[in-house]
Amino acid sequence: MRLLFNVNVAWFFISHRLEIARAARDRGFDVHVSGDLESPEEAALLEREGFRFHRVHLTRGGLSPAHDLLYFRRLRKIMQSVGPDLVHNVTVKPVIYGTMAARTLGISRIVNAVSGLGYAFTGGESRRLLAHLVKAAYRAALNRPYVRVIFQNADDVETFTAAKIVDRRQVVLIRGSGVNLDAFAQEPEPSGMPVVVLPARMLRDKGVVEFASAAKRLRSAGSQAEFVLAGMTDPANPASLRESEMAGLERDTGVKWLGHVANMPALYRKSHIVCLPSYREGMPKSLLEACAAGRPIVTTDVPGCREAVRHGENGILVAPRNVEALSDGLAHLLADSSLRKRMGAAGRKRAEEEFDVRAVVRETLGVYQSMLA
Repeated sequence: MRLLFNVNVAWFFISHRLEIARAARDRGFDVHVSGDLESPEEAALLEREGFRFHRVHLTRGGLSPAHDLLYFRRLRKIMQSVGPDLVHNVTVKPVIYGTMAARTLGISRIVNAVSGLGYAFTGGESRRLLAHLVKAAYRAALNRPYVRVIFQNADDVETFTAAKIVDRRQVVLIRGSGVNLDAFAQEPEPSGMPVVVLPARMLRDKGVVEFASAAKRLRSAGSQAEFVLAGMTDPANPASLRESEMAGLERDTGVKWLGHVANMPALYRKSHIVCLPSYREGMPKSLLEACAAGRPIVTTDVPGCREAVRHGENGILVAPRNVEALSDGLAHLLADSSLRKRMGAAGRKRAEEEFDVRAVVRETLGVYQSMLA
């Protein structure tokens, strides 16, 4: 059986879907991956895993009918060449155009992963028209009985079903991409000055600016802590900060920007608190990793983030886009090491019971099996 993953960019697939692809390969699937590249090493890694990689350029940010039409045609050509028995599309444009391309070729086993609602749904009134257009495109592509749609949180399910984009019978709820419990082992927090880390791409929608402002506010109030940003900018995303803006945040607020961090388990071992003041998520992998690593979390009370954190149990939920609330939540944890320890242990317990990547793999392969049967 041939399985084709359509993704926006290879690094995202490696980070969020690699374990599923490995399990499918081990079950006997001939696995193919189509997507864009940011580094030749990404394609080399996939080839070493035994997958066939098909490069297709995708303009991830914004709307460009000419570019999107070209992407659709190239994606359709790849599908004609591969001849997949099952197509698994991940992220907005691959879901929309991958589903349409598969349908034009008579491919009737289509799985779509909606990993959060993305840029169009996090800008309020300023992006209302874009959100309307994206909803219309989703509705045109997805509303077919043979299409299955995997969501990561209940809020997104409600958004899509209430808008009649999908029928509830199409819906599968699998909470995130999971976390490797062995790689992200729980260890006691280190001694010394507390470290607060925000692990994410450097996007405004991740709350990067609010985090830096909260750090400045806490420092002005006398807080002794180090505030760290860990992640790369993403020029293809309209919400990305520029490198010059990151340098300005470092200069003006005292945060430290590490850029891309390859060894995330080591970063969590050096940290005391994990913070993600995002505007909206699917199910943030960084928070699942923080749970597994036994680190308490301060995050926003928005879809996706509140799936990973129970307020007062394994972290603190605060209002989004609110520097004062974020500062207060961080200050509460910075002042109480015993509370951090208790919340970190509760997070690890949740990771073991709810977020194990092996469960995510098992549930996803179950969707494949039900469709192929």
